[in-house]
Amino acid sequence: MIRCHLARLMGERKMRISDVMRETGLSRTTVTLLYKETALKVDLEALDKLCDLFNCDIHELLEKSPAASAVNENTK
Repeated sequence: MIRCHLARLMGERKMRISDVMRETGLSRTTVTLLYKETALKVDLEALDKLCDLFNCDIHELLEKSPAASAVNENTK
């Protein structure tokens, strides 16, 4: 499972979805899906714009964590 830390980064900088949209030119849908961690796919250009906006590397925005199903299988 890929975790997106956009909500945390926005919170640290007291930014709203509209602020991110204005600064990056990304659509409300794109920002909202990443914010809520419900996006199924993401454009590389969108990730690049977000990394530029937050002055961060990709690993600070996205994180690979064990899938919930794999965790459940390991606990059986």
